[in-house]
Amino acid sequence: MEETKYRGRVKIRIIKGDITDLEVDAIVNPANSLMLMGGGVSGAIKRRGGVEIEMEARKMAPVPVGKAVATHGGKLKVKYVIHAPTMERPAMRTTFKKVKEASKAAIQVALDLGVKSLAFPAMGAGVGGLSARMSAQAILEAIEESLKDVHEPPLKEVILVAYTQEDYENFIQKFSEWVGR
Repeated sequence: MEETKYRGRVKIRIIKGDITDLEVDAIVNPANSLMLMGGGVSGAIKRRGGVEIEMEARKMAPVPVGKAVATHGGKLKVKYVIHAPTMERPAMRTTFKKVKEASKAAIQVALDLGVKSLAFPAMGAGVGGLSARMSAQAILEAIEESLKDVHEPPLKEVILVAYTQEDYENFIQKFSEWVGR
């Protein structure tokens, strides 16, 4: 299942799947500031990509919300994992504003690294308590704001990855509203 639209020169896709299965330049980890990768998307990245991703990220901790850092992709089929905290400590609630700030920080790191394809999970959903719809809105606004003044971005594709059918449907609904404005 997939939905694709273009925003300027950047292709934006919504897919249902597991972000750790993707072959892209970078994936975003909705981290905590301590870079502890225990549960949710972080835990899945650590399980599939290897503990060395967490070990490398922990060397850069603490990373405040609104900043992001990159590590290698470990055993994943990606060059980088971009760790963008949406919360200060593990298992905290987050907000729309924090997810948007984290998403913008992740995009900036991707641009700095020359990433051509970048995948986001439902940032701040699940443990963070934000709905998938609000997560999608925060990410889409971050994409628009981050790329509006970049004339030739190296970034050619952004993928929003929904793990569940319900999240996918919420992503599609928010995506359709966003594209239609």
